[in-house]
Amino acid sequence: MKAKVTGLEGVVAADTEIGHVNGQEGELVYQGYWAKDLAVRHSFEEVAYLLWYGKLPGARELDDFQSRLAQERRLTPELRRLLEAMPADAPVMSALISAAAAMNREEEGPPSVEQAVRLTAMLPVAIAYRYRRANGLGWPEDAGAAGEASADREGHVAHYLRLLFGRPAAEAHVRAMNAYMILAMEHGLNASTFAGRVVASTGSDMFSAVAASIGAMKGPLHGGAPSGVIRLLEEIGTEDRAESYMRKLLERGERLMGFGHRVYKTLDPRAEALREVAAALAGSDPWLDLARHTEQTAIRLLAEYKPGRRLFTNVEFYAAAVMRAVQMPPELFTPTFTAARVVGWTAHVLEQSRNNRIFRPESVYVGPMPGKD
Repeated sequence: MKAKVTGLEGVVAADTEIGHVNGQEGELVYQGYWAKDLAVRHSFEEVAYLLWYGKLPGARELDDFQSRLAQERRLTPELRRLLEAMPADAPVMSALISAAAAMNREEEGPPSVEQAVRLTAMLPVAIAYRYRRANGLGWPEDAGAAGEASADREGHVAHYLRLLFGRPAAEAHVRAMNAYMILAMEHGLNASTFAGRVVASTGSDMFSAVAASIGAMKGPLHGGAPSGVIRLLEEIGTEDRAESYMRKLLERGERLMGFGHRVYKTLDPRAEALREVAAALAGSDPWLDLARHTEQTAIRLLAEYKPGRRLFTNVEFYAAAVMRAVQMPPELFTPTFTAARVVGWTAHVLEQSRNNRIFRPESVYVGPMPGKD
């Protein structure tokens, strides 16, 4: 009998040049670069270019690429009608599945970077449009009726925040969200990326593959929001309460949300990068300052109460701090994660299409057998 691996954990299903995750050593690499360095030093557009083209863009390439992305920041009349027609109580993620699938056209052809650009540009606009309409908010006038960018020079992340909230975001919030979205772009052959590659391996189109990835991300075991960390920070409230509050939790045997990770057995490099961004923005936002102080206190207390457990800060801790700082509504946490991860998904679809073999694992039948005559 062939070996069975429930959940496929530890099974190697593909070679990739896109990203590398080493949880034991706390390593996350994008196309030969440390992801934490990219998040601190580069823009969303530069890292998207890297994942799609395998290199960082030069000045002229970046300028052209930003213009291409900005030109696709719109919802066609058909997509707008689709988003408006969906039931008011339908989750944003369900709307994104439909919107991504509806972008496909008969003449699209094989997966391409142009399609990846369109999907990456469209998803944030769709999220903002769906959210604002569901909450009776007008569409920002300077974005145009179809969600077009007011200027090509507006960055991808700044544009998303402006559409969501109807006003330009604070520079500190743009920098923090830029780092978060870079770190959310890619994380190996996770469930949603695998789902997209499986669909792509059948010869299906880029848009269907991304719709499948969004469906996987919608599941709470994969794309769950860091709401537990936000509750922790809100209940602590001020830096002087951090130690006493967390001591009480630990003495009752409760978890400190945002610490420990299934993959990383050392400091999560994504959390390390967001910590560095928060440090650079010290004094710019009280929630980022509270998060830094809470993390330092928590690490000290965990070493005291749980020696040898190797519990380090995970990305959810600082993701929660960033989301709370920009006042992101909780129902948009996973959609925002999706707006970033679409870059990684599309990069994997492109890679799959270049050297394709259909995924066809086997199952073990454990049901009853019919009687033999």
